[in-house]
Amino acid sequence: MIQPHKPVVLAIDDNPDNLTLINDVLKDSYKVKGASKGERGLVLAFADTPPDIILLDIMMPEMDGYEVCRRLQADVKTREIPVIFVTAKADEQDEEFGLGLGAVDYITKPINPAIVRARIKTQLALKASADFLRDKGSFLERQIELRTREILATQDATVVALAALAEIRDNETGNHIRRTQYYVQALAQQLQTSPACAGRLSDYDVQMLFKSAPLHDIGKVGIPDHILLKPGRLSAAEFEIMKTHTTLGRDALERAEQQLGVKVDFLKYAKDIAYSHQEKWDGSGYPQGLMGEAIPLPARIMALADVYDALISRRPYKPPMSHETATAIIVEGRGSHFDPAVVDAFLQVQPQFRAIAARFGEQQSLA
Repeated sequence: MIQPHKPVVLAIDDNPDNLTLINDVLKDSYKVKGASKGERGLVLAFADTPPDIILLDIMMPEMDGYEVCRRLQADVKTREIPVIFVTAKADEQDEEFGLGLGAVDYITKPINPAIVRARIKTQLALKASADFLRDKGSFLERQIELRTREILATQDATVVALAALAEIRDNETGNHIRRTQYYVQALAQQLQTSPACAGRLSDYDVQMLFKSAPLHDIGKVGIPDHILLKPGRLSAAEFEIMKTHTTLGRDALERAEQQLGVKVDFLKYAKDIAYSHQEKWDGSGYPQGLMGEAIPLPARIMALADVYDALISRRPYKPPMSHETATAIIVEGRGSHFDPAVVDAFLQVQPQFRAIAARFGEQQSLA
């Protein structure tokens, strides 16, 4: 027959008679362990199978009960074990001090067996309830964390799927979306240390930029095939139609947000990038002809990443350029096409750009 589990009571008292009395009072309902010194009591409390509750004398040599209680409360392994002071110190100030250290109850000697049993039973019931709530809270936190990861993974997969629609139609770009996503991340992380962008890019901003960057050309799904897939340079009229991909992308993302009925952080970044990544620092870009700081920072970052990748990639109308040639063109565009701060960041992370291009490269040459 399986015996019911008995809660473990640790009694710490330097008087052997007191330990014997506590054992006699509690042995029918509890498993009692005794320690005649504070140090020994701490060893038993920190054991692999700690006690369920501790009865603690105050006036002991070498280490008094107050110090034992402090050490129990200071350690995460023992701070949840209820401590009841059992002592001859009967002054209210002593009781107040003991409870202030973290004890849950205070019993004065000589003890009344019925009161001791009742106080222990009450504190163990309270601890059981607290443990249940704590375990349930931890379980719920784990479930929320798991569900959040699932939602984020679904969100990321949706972004990749949407971005792939544009890439599939414009298949000359190879892994352009993946490369530009990592270029943007590298630039944003470098800009975090730039005086020109001090405090403007948090780690969260960098994360959102990385997440939203693949949607920069989503508007190309609305461009007719005879223009998007034309094996050569576009005419002036065709280029005007191609330029509308920025507005088409922004509008599509806005409609998605409206249908969701809530503001979505990464879509804000995605809209800025889709709509304004063709703007130029000197105001000669499109669709609005914005200039300088009026261009959203995410779009300024994407502008450089997008151009760099176009330069090093093969197109029907041009061979791929080397990294050095692409870098020279970007430097030449500092202050005209590109934000000077973004160009400076690019120059600091060139090795990362080369590594990203090599990792996701298919048609470009980095000689």
